[in-house]
Amino acid sequence: MAEPWPDVGRLILVNENIGGHATMHLNIYRALALHPEINCLALDIPPRSFVRRVVGVRLPVLARVDIDLAPIRSQLALSTTARRMLREAIAAGATGAIHIYSQHAALRSTNELRAHPSVVSTDGSAAQNSVQLPFRHPARFTPATARVGEHFEERVFRSATIVVAQSEWCATAIRDRYDLGPDRLRVIPFGILPPEPAPEVEVDTNALPEVTFTGNSMERKGGWALLRAFRARLRGQCVLNLVTPEPVTPEPGVRVFSDFRPGDPRLTAMLARSAVFALPSEIDKSPYSVLEAMFAGLPVVATPVGGIPEMVVDGETSLMVAPGDDIAIAAAIEKLLGDDELRARMGAAALARANDRFDARKTTAELIRVIAEARIRHAG
Repeated sequence: MAEPWPDVGRLILVNENIGGHATMHLNIYRALALHPEINCLALDIPPRSFVRRVVGVRLPVLARVDIDLAPIRSQLALSTTARRMLREAIAAGATGAIHIYSQHAALRSTNELRAHPSVVSTDGSAAQNSVQLPFRHPARFTPATARVGEHFEERVFRSATIVVAQSEWCATAIRDRYDLGPDRLRVIPFGILPPEPAPEVEVDTNALPEVTFTGNSMERKGGWALLRAFRARLRGQCVLNLVTPEPVTPEPGVRVFSDFRPGDPRLTAMLARSAVFALPSEIDKSPYSVLEAMFAGLPVVATPVGGIPEMVVDGETSLMVAPGDDIAIAAAIEKLLGDDELRARMGAAALARANDRFDARKTTAELIRVIAEARIRHAG
């Protein structure tokens, strides 16, 4: 039986529920389910309503110079929904502690954060997020709009009992900007649960090896660069699996899967039969797809952006390439496909690192310990 975790009272978890955050919370919920002593209420913010879509609509002329404040308007609308849900939960019973992911969901809940033991977690600061938006690139007024975001962000971080960064890359930005000391800023590399072993299947030794990519954004995650690399050098050497909701037309050697959801067992099976995982992101933070590949025992072709260098080790569990370098992407994949021993060694190292650092049972236990500490600090 798992060792009991600290008492945190009635814990309210508010999940921004966007992109990889849904995967993160799915794994937190599964880890918490192993500990019935934790009284947890999970609040997943629903998809954008019509009103939220209108509030966050882009204004084309102003968007070109990044002065329409669409991201901040969207965050305020999101946080208004989160505040309503949180207040209803607080009114329904005694609250032991609050955990909100991320600061965007907490923008309108600073009073609640101050009134209760609270932890706010995030994978990126406002300044980092201002240049991390898919389909939108830094423009003339991006520094100014980032400062607007920092105004709201600072209020959240000052109101929370403890702030958790998902990577040291993220923590450094918060620490440098807001002067949060180690007593109030922690780093927890939230993980995933190791998947159940995929059923063994008979391998067709005559079939081409599979290279898999997963990402909600083909541009942001480097999917288009990977596809160009495949067309230029890899076609005939492998099959490319693109798992993405974006409209991509299948072509010879390229298979597109658009209906996968977090925790989909089809992805587990696909990774189990793949030879290489490729995520040549052009902008990113701490992508869960990398962890899923590592737990599948796959070597990863990745880029040194965001918190990725803290997840993989270049030359040990992965091969790093420069973002947007189609030639380097193709060369790295060719190197792994052409060397069975190297591929097996890196895959084994990736699995060992995943089990050691990114098992959600361990990272969620660390989060619960931080929440328990927040209760003590708040009471004092």
